[in-house]
Amino acid sequence: AGLHVVLCLGETLEQRESGQTTSVIQSQLSSVVLQEGLDFSRLVIAYEPVWAIGTGKVASPQEAEEVHADIRAWLSDNLGAQVASLVRIIYGGSVNAANCATLIACENIDGFLVGGASLKPSEFLTIIKSCA
Repeated sequence: AGLHVVLCLGETLEQRESGQTTSVIQSQLSSVVLQEGLDFSRLVIAYEPVWAIGTGKVASPQEAEEVHADIRAWLSDNLGAQVASLVRIIYGGSVNAANCATLIACENIDGFLVGGASLKPSEFLTIIKSCA
């Protein structure tokens, strides 16, 4: 149907604190991304930790980069380097004007899935400009 897909992945705080982030993300990835016939040029993956949605809590740039790098490595290992470089991996967990510049500076963060901050024009503009 020509749709583009944003696949949101994320773990709960309990899963993060018990060291399960990687296994949870990989399980979520494999249940969707390994299906036949996916057009990877129309796929965006959003790492959106459940514990950060609407809470004001945000993964540190190092935590977010680590998960994004793990996602990219998983894509490369399971689907090849070409797919891993083609798929955009964005971060969506309480992104705001104060944290967007440090997050977008991370090597494997390709953009953002913005929630509440998109309702504040000047804040949203700051986020957009950080990605330019």
